[in-house]
Amino acid sequence: MKILVIGSEQNLEECSQKFGESHHYTLVENSLDSEDILKRIDVVFDFHISYQPESIKIYNDFAGVAFIDSSKTTLRGLLSEYKRNTIFFGFCGIPSFLNRETLEVSLNNSNDKLKLEEVFAGLDTPFVIVKDQVGMVTPRIICMIINEAYFAIAENIASRADIDLAMKLGTNYPFGPFEWAARIGIKNVQELLKAVYEITKDDRYRVCPLLAKEAKNN
Repeated sequence: MKILVIGSEQNLEECSQKFGESHHYTLVENSLDSEDILKRIDVVFDFHISYQPESIKIYNDFAGVAFIDSSKTTLRGLLSEYKRNTIFFGFCGIPSFLNRETLEVSLNNSNDKLKLEEVFAGLDTPFVIVKDQVGMVTPRIICMIINEAYFAIAENIASRADIDLAMKLGTNYPFGPFEWAARIGIKNVQELLKAVYEITKDDRYRVCPLLAKEAKNN
């Protein structure tokens, strides 16, 4: 399968690790440089769309399948004025969420489910369809846990190392909150929390001041 990765070298590495090296990968770091390349591509993983929403126009003549990062917005919102031939699916493009055992995806059209199954059969990848909502499911939960951990150290309840250890032993999670924050990127955690809070106004997603400070200084 010919896969175009719109993003960074890290994004390309995650795709290669997730889907294997039997596919042909092309990396483009700027979305707007992709239009000519799309003519010979089967599937796109666009990690940059949320930062360049205007780049949706590159898909005007693309009749393939595009997975676009809708973790900090919604697939519906990104495609609100788009009516073309591309079949779009949403996924979480934040570091560490692609290369997981089961990939979370959202649908733009329920009729596209068969195409989704076909693509993931070709990629030999298990998936689960989730609601088209800001933060999806797993990213929302993990970032909320990280936020709560920051509140805990701000209140001197425990050290970072102790919180990480307690989380792994108590829940059997593979990483503690601060280990996860390092893998995801603290700025990504902050941006996702802010996006979810804007929609929900739920205090569970209100960014901890210490987390915001570290994201600013990172």
